[in-house]
Amino acid sequence: MIAATGLTKRYGSLCAVDDIDLAVHPGDIYGFLGANGSGKTTTVRMLLGLVLPTSGSIRLFDEAMPKAAHQVLPRVGALVEGPSAYRHLSGHTHLSLLDGMGPGGPRDSRRRRIADVLDQVGLAGVGSRPVKAYSLGMRQRLGLAGALLRSPELLILDEPTNGLDPQGIHEVRDLLLTLNRAGTTVFLSSHLLAEVEQLCTRVGVLDRGRVVLEETMDTLRTPSGRTVVHTPDIGRTLALLGDRAEQYDDVTVTVRAPDPAALNAELVQAGVRVSALAPERRSLEQIVLAATGPSADRVDA
Repeated sequence: MIAATGLTKRYGSLCAVDDIDLAVHPGDIYGFLGANGSGKTTTVRMLLGLVLPTSGSIRLFDEAMPKAAHQVLPRVGALVEGPSAYRHLSGHTHLSLLDGMGPGGPRDSRRRRIADVLDQVGLAGVGSRPVKAYSLGMRQRLGLAGALLRSPELLILDEPTNGLDPQGIHEVRDLLLTLNRAGTTVFLSSHLLAEVEQLCTRVGVLDRGRVVLEETMDTLRTPSGRTVVHTPDIGRTLALLGDRAEQYDDVTVTVRAPDPAALNAELVQAGVRVSALAPERRSLEQIVLAATGPSADRVDA
């Protein structure tokens, strides 16, 4: 669906995207993660042919981009760098103009299709209101509606929940899951790790222009090979386990032990009181922080 090989973008001496490979398969919900300034938006713009790469290749639907853009892009819905709109026009009229700018569906079905996508994104009641009266979250919803106009096979979205309140984020997540179940492949860039963890089937992590991790969420959710033990006998536990105890506080010890049952038996036999223990499963936030360095926005004295 998306295949990028050796993708690089330089602006003078600045290397915004540095020799990255990406593979997005049909049916994926692919989360493209990275801090501000990591190169996510530049990558998205190259995928869509809005920016030419310095080197490397891109294929969408197994067609070379941007050479095949005219054939490929009608099958793609996109929202990049936040929504833009004709502020003096209504949301409905804005979408009508957007639909007419390229090969889309039949004109006689345009009104129905616009009504449908406005309803999908929660703007059915305000489609006649001028866009200048929209909140940031409403404009974000309108941008998403524009991406859905042509019933795309592939959605490429850059921070699609930016400006939305928690209820709006929940609604967009449900919408993307519904679209994916109906056959739409979704590629979304985001820095909202909790949302990506709930939504995506695969993730790629970008750090300072380089992909430092690409994996399925199922793999990332597997136990880490460590066990978290809750016990009031911290000192006795540390003395027994030695260097197998990798982290601890007043009530828990994280132990390098892939078999919780065997560890529990060892502790109990030694007289250690165990109130609870379980395999450690790292959150997506922990995994991303381990794979990346300090924030690109950080400025130290």
